[in-house]
Amino acid sequence: MKVLHTSDWHIGKRLMGRSRLDEQELVLNEIIKICDDECVDLILCAGDVFDTFLPSAEAEDLFYKTVVGLAENGRAVIIISGNHDDNVRLAAAMPLAEKQGIYIVGNNNCPKICDNLHRVKAIDAGNGYLIIENEKNESVYINTLPYPNEARFNELKNEKETYNDKMQRWIQVGGSCYKHDMPYIFLSHIFVAGGVVSESERSIDVGGERAVALQYLPDCDYIALGHLHKKQCFKGKNAYYSGSILEYAFDEANTQKYVNVFDISKNGVENLKEIALKSGKKLARLQANSVGDAIELLKSNVGYFIEMTLNLSEPLTSNETKLLKETNDGLISIKTNIDVQNKANYTQNKKFLSGKELFSAYYQSIYNVSPPDDILKLFIELSEIEDEA
Repeated sequence: MKVLHTSDWHIGKRLMGRSRLDEQELVLNEIIKICDDECVDLILCAGDVFDTFLPSAEAEDLFYKTVVGLAENGRAVIIISGNHDDNVRLAAAMPLAEKQGIYIVGNNNCPKICDNLHRVKAIDAGNGYLIIENEKNESVYINTLPYPNEARFNELKNEKETYNDKMQRWIQVGGSCYKHDMPYIFLSHIFVAGGVVSESERSIDVGGERAVALQYLPDCDYIALGHLHKKQCFKGKNAYYSGSILEYAFDEANTQKYVNVFDISKNGVENLKEIALKSGKKLARLQANSVGDAIELLKSNVGYFIEMTLNLSEPLTSNETKLLKETNDGLISIKTNIDVQNKANYTQNKKFLSGKELFSAYYQSIYNVSPPDDILKLFIELSEIEDEA
């Protein structure tokens, strides 16, 4: 059976106010074409379908068009919720979707086995798992674990049980019906300890409280992960982050994006390859020592979204800022490093700082030290609650 692994679509996500919906549509259509070209049987989407709990009508429309396209030619599609998704809302369409070979796992919902004409479909399903079979009677066991927390499982917080203990228990539930008679895939949206985080991911794992140790992941043929936007793998466990479908933060500038495609059988994973995604604008993180140099760089980077850092002896004037923006309409962030003897008299333009950076700077100004991890984590969690309200 041929499988495609993708994740972190973040449909509706903006880049400093700029809509990227058109780019997202292009790259998602590109993934559909890859499925056609590669004769894919099964698509695994490892969470963060949307960027917010309440996506726009346009974002939801693109999502539905995409999953219908992925399910064409009798393919099966399995989607799990991520930390950016409203797991209940995402799974609400499941009764209709399953008849199209689309299985959405968001809450403690159990996919139904529906009569359909799809050549690839679920032949068995239960709490935390599906068994998918194609027209050649080739089967694969999928252990599904959407972004896990106590609320999703309707559990009270148990201070005596560590997060890794909970993870072991939740993973075991999804693997409890596996009989070792077919290949095994674990599909989840989690943060694996040691993973490389980019600026575009919410810093929900400050201090490592919700970091899952690699040793607690199940032994299986392939682990399809979502949550981290940079492509990476943990070879000791056959664990892979496919990464986001677009560059969503400037520290990902000029980073190639991929989907993973592979064959899976009783012999395990074979012919694993990363297929590059070509759609969407690239990001550029540029630096100049004068306005003139900045203008030349902007002229040579047309078609990019740009973050420009200027090392100057004095702040930019309003006319200089206007000139820079007129030179390249892709310029969406200007940062300045001012070399003056008394830096205390100069306040950097704060609208370009993240909430985390602003809080850290304020804390430092009051206490003359950086905020401790637990206080920073609390601030980020409270900010997320406000964002999702």
